[in-house]
Amino acid sequence: MPVPPFLQRLSLITGAAGIGALENAGVMVFGLGGVGSWCAEALVRSGICRLCLVDSDTVCVTNLNRQAQATVRTIGCLKTTALRERLLEINPAAQIETVSKVYSRENEAFFPFAEYAYVIDAIDSLSCKLDLIEHSAALGKILFSSMGMAQKLDPAQIKTAGIWETKGCALARLVRQGLRGRGFDGTFTVVYSAENIPRQTDFQEGGAPVCGSGACLCPANGHEWCSSKKIINGSAVPVTATAGMILASLVIRDTLKTVAA
Repeated sequence: MPVPPFLQRLSLITGAAGIGALENAGVMVFGLGGVGSWCAEALVRSGICRLCLVDSDTVCVTNLNRQAQATVRTIGCLKTTALRERLLEINPAAQIETVSKVYSRENEAFFPFAEYAYVIDAIDSLSCKLDLIEHSAALGKILFSSMGMAQKLDPAQIKTAGIWETKGCALARLVRQGLRGRGFDGTFTVVYSAENIPRQTDFQEGGAPVCGSGACLCPANGHEWCSSKKIINGSAVPVTATAGMILASLVIRDTLKTVAA
């Protein structure tokens, strides 16, 4: 089968067989925020045609600084729908399904794990993250997970490691503790950074709008996470997008190993 024109440049690195392997790979992306949305876009731009996009949230104006699908036009739309439309404009032949639900142990039956070999974890919620890690491992999926990418500005400090080898990342520490508490002794590769910039408090007069309050900037239709968060951390797209790109690279390079073998 000939290489699609938009993948000609990539094929000069991977060869035609590599492009074929990427087209046949299947990836589930859980969490379509500043990390997961760019990961999904990088996967599609790299020829991966089968994706499942998972997120329960809608696009908020505060997402415009870091999320691939967030534009003025998509504010208030489901993140899954907005991102699917964007990705199909890149590759109309892609097979992209969406699940607009919160992932948890209780509702795992709604998610088509059997159809995909790879799982990308870009979930913020710790309990949901732990549920996804446990379930993915139990199913034998290839899991790549993002740790905390908030309160950071330097993408050069992002690293990859096994979860038990991470150092300096607060979310990774909580994940390790949570997994130990559940008796989990497996391993998987994570993207993390030890950078931590203190939160700024010198907002404009009157204070910054607080997500989940009456001053929230988010649309009222179903934006469910903000009101449950104890604190809203800052995020910068050079960091979140870089983490997403690294996650995509992990999938791509792992897929190409099957060709080399």
